Amino acid sequence: MSASEGSPPREERPGARDGVIPAPRRPEGRPVPAPKPTIRNVAERAGVSKSLVSLVMRGSPHVSERRRQAVLQAARELGYRPNAVARSLVEGRTRLIGAIVADLHNPFFAEFLDGLQESLHGAGLRMLVGSGRWDPLFEAEAVEAFLEMRVDGLVLLSVVPDSLKEAAASVPVVVVGERDVHGVDIVVDDDELGAILAVDHLVELGHRRIAHIEGARSTTARYRRAGYEKAMRRHGLTEEIVVEAGDFTEEGGYRAARALLSRDRRPTAIFAPNDLVATGALSAADELEMSVPERLSIVGYDNTHLAAIRHISLTSVDQPRRDMGRVAAELLTARIGDPGRVARQNLVVPHLVVRSTTGPAPAV
Repeated sequence: MSASEGSPPREERPGARDGVIPAPRRPEGRPVPAPKPTIRNVAERAGVSKSLVSLVMRGSPHVSERRRQAVLQAARELGYRPNAVARSLVEGRTRLIGAIVADLHNPFFAEFLDGLQESLHGAGLRMLVGSGRWDPLFEAEAVEAFLEMRVDGLVLLSVVPDSLKEAAASVPVVVVGERDVHGVDIVVDDDELGAILAVDHLVELGHRRIAHIEGARSTTARYRRAGYEKAMRRHGLTEEIVVEAGDFTEEGGYRAARALLSRDRRPTAIFAPNDLVATGALSAADELEMSVPERLSIVGYDNTHLAAIRHISLTSVDQPRRDMGRVAAELLTARIGDPGRVARQNLVVPHLVVRSTTGPAPAV
């Protein structure tokens, strides 16, 4: 009997063929994931030190282009991605910025975020977005969630949570669109001037019955209403001041315009607090068969892409959204670099863009 005959039979691992042993599997039969490549693997593949790989991954300028490309090529080949959590622990920062907006459906906020993200990216920062939904509870939850993620800063757009003071004590904060806050950097449009520009334009067209739809509770709405009333009084139209309660939504604009246009002494012009409200007012006018601008003129605010759509062609007060995003990013990065600097307020100047929704006042 040969030695092989006397030996116990060799136990084969299930699935083994021709001496090739498959990857180990979990009990349920799924393959065990291959171990993730490490910074050491990248260094060995590129033929450099681990510290140099670390410099490249942090975007350090103190690395030659040849070595940088070698490291990046090795990382791509291995499928290596830096561990952001580990890096944040080492550096003491996440390079993440939390941006909270009042309403993701408002195109003004989306266009602002474009400018903000572009500038933050140039500063090596990444942006996370949350929505406050015009609700103090959602605002507070969004702020708390970002603070738990250890963001390096917060940008609050038309959002002023009750916890603002506590949040600003933890991280740099920039507030956009609200001015009655203290201890933080602010970027705000001159809302009162913008409203005056709208009323002046309508008065020049011969309108006297100019109504205003008021936005949701905020300093933005308050200053736009103040500018409307100031301009009306200056033109001797105090008796014609009419303010209809509303919000900053298209549906709110529709309801408010229906109420205004159902009055016995209905207005010949409406100044809306934003472009969404103005489009709602346009829908109401169309439903009531009131041609715009022949029988009713409408002015919006923000000059978003909605206003420029040809079949809308809305006259609107422009506030430079992308520039406001850029300024907010600059203020935030400056405060990250110098937390003790004095809080600043940047006031941007609006201008009126005239389109097809305003025309001479009809005979009444």
